[in-house]
Amino acid sequence: MAGSGSDGTEDSDSSAEREQTNSSESDGNMPKRQRLTRASTRLSQSSQVFLISAVYHYGGVTSFPSDTPDLKRAADHDESPPLTPTGNAPSSESELDISSPNASHDESQAKDQANRDSDKDLSHRPKRRRCHETYNFNMKCPTPGCNSLGHLTGKHERHFAVSGCPLYHNLSADECKTPTSKQSKYKEQVAEIRKGRNSGLQKEQKEKHMEHRQTHGNTREPLLENITSEYDLELFRKAQARASEDLEKLRIQGQITEGSNMIKTILFGRYELDTWYHSPYPEEYARLGRLYVCEFCLKYMKSQTILRRHMAKCVWKHPPGDEVYRKGSISVFEVDGKKNKIYCQNLCLLAKLFLDHKTLYYDVEPFLFYVMTEADNTGCHLVGYFSKEKNSFLNYNVSCILTMPQYMRQGFGKMLIDFSYLLSKVEEKVGSPERPLSDLGLISYRSYWKEVLLRYMYNFQGKEISIKEISQETAVNPVDIVSTLQSLQMLKYWKGKHLVLKRQDLIDEWKAKEIKRGNSNKTIDPSSLKWTPPKGT
Repeated sequence: MAGSGSDGTEDSDSSAEREQTNSSESDGNMPKRQRLTRASTRLSQSSQVFLISAVYHYGGVTSFPSDTPDLKRAADHDESPPLTPTGNAPSSESELDISSPNASHDESQAKDQANRDSDKDLSHRPKRRRCHETYNFNMKCPTPGCNSLGHLTGKHERHFAVSGCPLYHNLSADECKTPTSKQSKYKEQVAEIRKGRNSGLQKEQKEKHMEHRQTHGNTREPLLENITSEYDLELFRKAQARASEDLEKLRIQGQITEGSNMIKTILFGRYELDTWYHSPYPEEYARLGRLYVCEFCLKYMKSQTILRRHMAKCVWKHPPGDEVYRKGSISVFEVDGKKNKIYCQNLCLLAKLFLDHKTLYYDVEPFLFYVMTEADNTGCHLVGYFSKEKNSFLNYNVSCILTMPQYMRQGFGKMLIDFSYLLSKVEEKVGSPERPLSDLGLISYRSYWKEVLLRYMYNFQGKEISIKEISQETAVNPVDIVSTLQSLQMLKYWKGKHLVLKRQDLIDEWKAKEIKRGNSNKTIDPSSLKWTPPKGT
C-alpha cells in the first residue's frame, strides 16, 4: 500500500510543472498573470483533492467524485490501517505543495486568500488524517548523470527509478517519445494480428472454464484459450518456458531448492548484504530478488522507493526496550519479545538469512532479546544480538546469537558472548549456549572459551586447579570447560585421575596477542552494566 500511489504522484508532478511554468512568466502582462494566478489556485486545490481520491482508490477503497460533500467527509474520518506483522511500512503524513517558488507577491496574496476562504468553508469539518506520502521534487534518478527527465514509456515527463530511466537503457528522452520506424512497423503488425482475437467468451466456453476451476481449483492453471489472441498466448507460453528453464538451471546448480525463497540480497542501511540461507518471509516478499530493510525498526519492504519514504518518517533511531549497557559508542538494549513482538519477529526473520539451524521465527514471547548497537550521529546501528529464554530449565544463557555480516571478524561476536556470560554472573548461574551451534557460532564459542581458560590460568597462583571453581568464577558450564581443555590437550588421565596441565607455551602465546592487541574497545566492561535479572527468571 505504501507504494501504490505512484500513478497519482506522477500526475501531481506534471501538474506542478505546468503551474511552475505559468508562475515563472514575466510581469509585463498583468491581466493574463492574474488569470493564471486564479487558474493556478484552482489547479492546486483540485490536484490535492484528486491526490486523496487516488490514494483511497489504490488503498482498496473506491474513489468518488471530489465534489460530493458526504463522501469527502467519509474520507476525512477514515484512518490508515494498523500495523501488521508482515513488516510493511505504514503510511506517512505529508502533503503535496505544487506552488511555484518564483511566484510574485500578488500571486502569493491571492493564494493565501483562497486558502483562507477554503479554511472557512471547512472549519466545521474534522481534520483530515493524511494517509499517503507523495513524491517530492528533490528525488532524483539513481543513474549517474541522469537529470530524471523523460520516461522509458514516453508517457511521463519525469522518472525516479532505474526501471523508467532512458539513460540506463542507452536511450534518450526524445527517442522514447518518438518510436523508430522498426518499432512502428512492429506495432502495426501486432495490432493487425490482435484484430482477430475474440471479443469475449461464449456461454459454452464460460461454462467450460467454470467447470475446470471448480474441478481443479488452484492446483491447475486456468484455461487460457479464447481469452486473448493466439499471438499473446504464444508469447506468454514462451515466457513461461524460459522462466522454468532458468529456475531449473538454478536448482541443478544447488542455488535454490523446492519451496525456498529467491531473496539473494538485502539492502540494510548503507550495506548491500548477500544472504546465506532461506528465511520464511511472506511469499509476496520471498519471491523478490532483493529485500529492503529499515536498519532501525527492521520493517521489510519491496522497493527502494518505499524504503526511502519510510526512512523519511521513521522515528526509530535505536531498538525498543531498555538500554542496559553503554560504553563509548557500544550499547546493548534488552527487548522483551512479549512487549515488542513485531520487532522481535522481524529480527528473527532477518537473522535466519544468515543462520542455518535457526527455527524460531514467530513465537518470540517467551524470549528476551539483547541487541548490540554501534552509535553515530545518525542513530544506533544493529551490530548483532542474542536471545535467551526467560525461564530455561537447562540454564541456557543463549538461544540464538548472530553478528551481522558487515561487523564480522571485528571482535563483536566475542563481545556478545562475553555479555551473555556477564548476565549469568549477575544471576549467579552457570550458563551454556543452546545446541546445535552453527559453524561460525561453534568457532566463536571455542575461541572465547579458550581465551577465558588461558586468562584464568595466567592469573592463577595456586597449585591445584578445580574445574568447579573455574566454572563458578567464569560462569562457563563444566562440560564446555572440559571439552575446551581436551581440544587444547591440557587434560590428561593419569593413575585414575584427571589432571589439568598448565601449558605455558599456550599461555605465553595468548599473552603476546593480548599485548599486541593493546587497549581495545572491543571488550565488555562490567561496571557499565545497569541491569537486574527480570522477575521470574
